Amino acid sequence: MLLARALRSAAAASLRPALRPPPRRLLLSSCAPRGLLPPPGAAPALARSLWQLGGGWRTALLRPRRGSAGGVSCGCGGLHTEGDKAFAQFLTDEIKEEKKIQKHKSLPKVSGGWELEVHGTEAKLVRKIAGEKITVTFNINNSIPPSAEDEPQEGQKPDEQEPELTSTPNFVVEVIKDDTKQTLVLDCHYPEDELGEEGEEESDIFTIREVSFQPTGEADWKDTNYTLNTDSLDWALYDHLMDFLADRGVDNTFADELIELSTALEHQEYIKFLEDLKSFVKCQ
Repeated sequence: MLLARALRSAAAASLRPALRPPPRRLLLSSCAPRGLLPPPGAAPALARSLWQLGGGWRTALLRPRRGSAGGVSCGCGGLHTEGDKAFAQFLTDEIKEEKKIQKHKSLPKVSGGWELEVHGTEAKLVRKIAGEKITVTFNINNSIPPSAEDEPQEGQKPDEQEPELTSTPNFVVEVIKDDTKQTLVLDCHYPEDELGEEGEEESDIFTIREVSFQPTGEADWKDTNYTLNTDSLDWALYDHLMDFLADRGVDNTFADELIELSTALEHQEYIKFLEDLKSFVKCQ
């Protein structure tokens, strides 16, 4: 009886049609919402200076409708698609527009005898006076603050109120005396509510956030060293610290020039990034 049942099962299996493979999963581009795709004949993306800055983010690069992953290789072993070609052309136009609006072709100098050292996105200003060495270090990454969205005033076009992109990085001041083994470190930043305000000439456009002593000549600072937070600091002591910096050339004039320098460096690095991205996409 078991043998007969096995023979009937084998016969039934031979009469079944072969199972079809499961359908291929649709490409993401075929399921993309139409609202995310540019309309036919849309104009090329504007330069970054014309991008809307609401919320502080940079508008994403416009891209054409995604196609299939098919493409041909140029012999370098990499894949090149029609999308890559359109992407490279967009980057070419974007680089051209960014260079057209570039304010500084070379980095501006900071007055007061400061020497500039640049290592990628990090910059250091150095000044030596009367047995002291003062260094100011900053990094332009993530240094463009968000801008609030304001409704356009009556009779004013939306693009007329867009502010310029300015880089306001945090910066660290180090004061080193020749005869000591300790370095006075002051962590400074630009408070957002102080930027762009006019009226009070005596108001400082930057503030000291933290103060500490660190071993001179050591690359890694010690977290075990006491750090003074200025949020709960006596105002008289805070004013003396600000005067201490001003006497060494770190004042409002310096802070204004640092913004101009940082903005120029940020724009320079942004253009370089676009050029590297273009070369990567084109496999050059």
